[in-house]
Amino acid sequence: MRKEEEEPLSPMARVFQSSTGTDYCTVITIGFKTKINPDVVLDDLKQNVSKHPRISSKLADDGARWIKTEVNVEDHVFVPDIHPDENGDQGDKFVEDYISRLTTLPLDRSRPLWDIHILNVKTSDAEAVGVIRSHHSLGDGMSRMSLIMACTHKTSDPEALPTIPILKRRENVSDGLRDTGWFLRLMVAIYATVILIWNTIVDLLLLLATVLFLKDTETSLKGGAEAESNPRRFSHRIVSLDDIRSIKDVMDMTINDVLLGVTQAALSRYLHGAHDKTSEHGGTSTPLLKIIPCNVRVRAGVLVNLRSEIGIQPLADMMAKDSKCRWGNHINIVVLPLSIGSETDPLVYLSNAKSAMDQKKNSLHAPILYSILSFILSVFGEKIGAALFKRVLLSTTVCISNVNGPTEEISFHGHPIAYIIPSVYGHPQALMIHFQSYANKMVISIAVDPTIIPDPHKICDEMEESLKSMKTALVEKGY
Repeated sequence: MRKEEEEPLSPMARVFQSSTGTDYCTVITIGFKTKINPDVVLDDLKQNVSKHPRISSKLADDGARWIKTEVNVEDHVFVPDIHPDENGDQGDKFVEDYISRLTTLPLDRSRPLWDIHILNVKTSDAEAVGVIRSHHSLGDGMSRMSLIMACTHKTSDPEALPTIPILKRRENVSDGLRDTGWFLRLMVAIYATVILIWNTIVDLLLLLATVLFLKDTETSLKGGAEAESNPRRFSHRIVSLDDIRSIKDVMDMTINDVLLGVTQAALSRYLHGAHDKTSEHGGTSTPLLKIIPCNVRVRAGVLVNLRSEIGIQPLADMMAKDSKCRWGNHINIVVLPLSIGSETDPLVYLSNAKSAMDQKKNSLHAPILYSILSFILSVFGEKIGAALFKRVLLSTTVCISNVNGPTEEISFHGHPIAYIIPSVYGHPQALMIHFQSYANKMVISIAVDPTIIPDPHKICDEMEESLKSMKTALVEKGY
């Protein structure tokens, strides 16, 4: 085997491939507005798989290198025979059950670690569903989204590639401050540097405490070591991206802040067992709450992109040598405390979310942790590095990720796409929440361990209801 046909795994890929536990795998569910022609999928794969080094490489026996190999695409594409009348109006359940079964089946390590499942079954949101399963070591959410966009075209213009969404980092210096004297700017810069160093030290100390002893409160959302090997159940909900943007503009925050606020409100409702009980006499509804401790500790592992270029990048740029937005798992985890309570004003959750996110943005915790993990892997090996990473996940309650998608509807060789739903399994947390934007939609994707969280649809309901309550609260305040 020639040297140029081999490539070492990145630090996070080595963690995901470690033999200390269950493999971390991703599942991307794509809903289509028409039935899927399997021959079209196979033809496209035959023409393009060999062009992508990750998709056409298998893992070496030592688990440390990617080795280029010949790919027989027929071995990776599965088309179950589904009778049109077999499921009736139970298409959603069929898809959920099918994907749940996939989480119990390991990927074949003798060939590239991915497969595609074509389900020509009608669901509530699509005419057919494609499921792309792959090992997380192949790449993170940004990498996979760039690949999807490279394989598709605009629905409105079948000859044009999708528009790459342009994202810019928020400026930390206000326009008013730029016009002030040099001394004031110097003082502000010194203050900002001190705050940055302080936040970083606090975050790293809290991370050390998390690895050693600091664990989340045992709640009805908290998983454990057994959760990583349990089958997963998946659910999703599609909400309006415009609604989220309007809340963002009024509250002067980012979309990530809004999504975190919605998550905090939804998990608070879920943990408090919020539901309505109709009065026997007046017919009115009153909330019933299961009281949980006021000092409950619920934290999220929030996945952050460490690339200097944020947002989705063209696939060619990500595959280029020495690229600043290179393909792979260039992510890390930030431990974020969630505000869990019984607030009567849902906008409080948004304010709390913005405060927490602003503190984490003003910290070097994530890149420093990535460097520490790389050092541990190089000195002590994959088992120690993966064990420390797993300790962080075991001590927290939920994992949260948000990936930007296409800004307009896209199609795959004449198959219009209705939605894109990413998710992950193999981690020890009982709850995983993904947010995926697509055109004017925001998809909320929920993955749960059903032995701990029996009904993922309930969390979807709470997420949707929390977003509605925030919109209502803003209207009531005159916005």
